[in-house]
Amino acid sequence: MENIQQIDRVALEFGPITIYWYGIIIAFGIILGWFLATRELKKLGLPKDIFSDLLIWAIPISIVSARLYYVLFKWEYYLQNPGKIFAIWEGGIAIHGALIGGVITAIIFAKKRGISFWQLADIAAPSIILGQAIGRWGNFMNQEAHGAAVTRLFLENLNLPEFIINQMYINGVYYHPTFLYESTWNIAGFIFLIIIRKLNPRRGGLFLSYLIWYSIGRFFIEGLRTDSLMLTESLRIAQLLSLILIGIALLLLWFRHKKGDSIIRYTE
Repeated sequence: MENIQQIDRVALEFGPITIYWYGIIIAFGIILGWFLATRELKKLGLPKDIFSDLLIWAIPISIVSARLYYVLFKWEYYLQNPGKIFAIWEGGIAIHGALIGGVITAIIFAKKRGISFWQLADIAAPSIILGQAIGRWGNFMNQEAHGAAVTRLFLENLNLPEFIINQMYINGVYYHPTFLYESTWNIAGFIFLIIIRKLNPRRGGLFLSYLIWYSIGRFFIEGLRTDSLMLTESLRIAQLLSLILIGIALLLLWFRHKKGDSIIRYTE
């Protein structure tokens, strides 16, 4: 086995308490997303505590829904190992599950607050995709969500930093850094959404554009991964859901555009 320096997935240990880089990175993504969304609220003259209040509910609900989504599609395993259902520290959450839980929570929250869900979602969209871009580095630390085996030369030819190449060396094999592909795609998506926002899209357009952008990238990158949740032996759940989300988003964009001037623009 090669003598390669790798990053320990454990960031800090205090007696029985272990803090993982994964949790730190996810928390950083959430905080940065909250900061950007709150700043946008202020620019629009909306109450600055909206996302603080929303996250109190959205974070735990999204974690639970992300876990339920994963368990549902791994039900045969968890039926035989029911004690593992709550062992979230062993891994096993899905971003699509978190997204579903977060959207449902936001819809209910917006209705109770008397706020337009579409406006709330538009403001949050750049923060969501930036948070996803950051979150994928948590997968990097855990050496998970990678693609098929490749050679070190392949990774070197991508001009990747040494620390990424080394971390992609798992149990004697180098792997596709699919976490990096998705993170890069999402950063590009963040820039894309910021540009669209400056063009004053109609309400809902920014969030629906996010769904389309993210789903396109996820569809292709998912095809490279080796740990996909499978609906059948040949059908990956994330790819199917990505296609469904693209279709729904395009239909909603068409429908909202058809309503014309009755739709309030994002910046109003």
